[in-house]
Amino acid sequence: MADIQRTTHDDPRYAEERELRNAVLLRPIGQPDGAWEARDHEAHHFLALEDGRVVGCMLCWPVAGSPGVGQLMQMAVAEDRQGEGIGAQLVRALQAQAGELGLHTITCHARANVVGFYARLGFEVEGEPFEEVGIAHRHMRWRGRL
Repeated sequence: MADIQRTTHDDPRYAEERELRNAVLLRPIGQPDGAWEARDHEAHHFLALEDGRVVGCMLCWPVAGSPGVGQLMQMAVAEDRQGEGIGAQLVRALQAQAGELGLHTITCHARANVVGFYARLGFEVEGEPFEEVGIAHRHMRWRGRL
């Protein structure tokens, strides 16, 4: 089990987090490194750590104009650690801290092939399928309690 920690973009491990996101999420779909970093300073960062190594990460941004709503984005798990439950640990940490962060709802754009993963964590599909960065996605939402 990884150690899950909430942090910020000022954390010294941010460079390692960025590299993981670029390697797992951006490069495989032809996006340039750093393509989605403009708002990182606004996000809650969650890291999965093992022996000091960042093996997973996830961000949650506040949704502008929607108090109490955050958007889960940029979840990545090191390729050699995928399938071990690290992603679920990250999402559960966000859900457990949602009230503390002032969130009653968490949304995400789930790639179509991982809708079941989010559904097992209490997210529900909303709306019609859509395409983002050339990949089929679904809008999903989790409602917690404040």
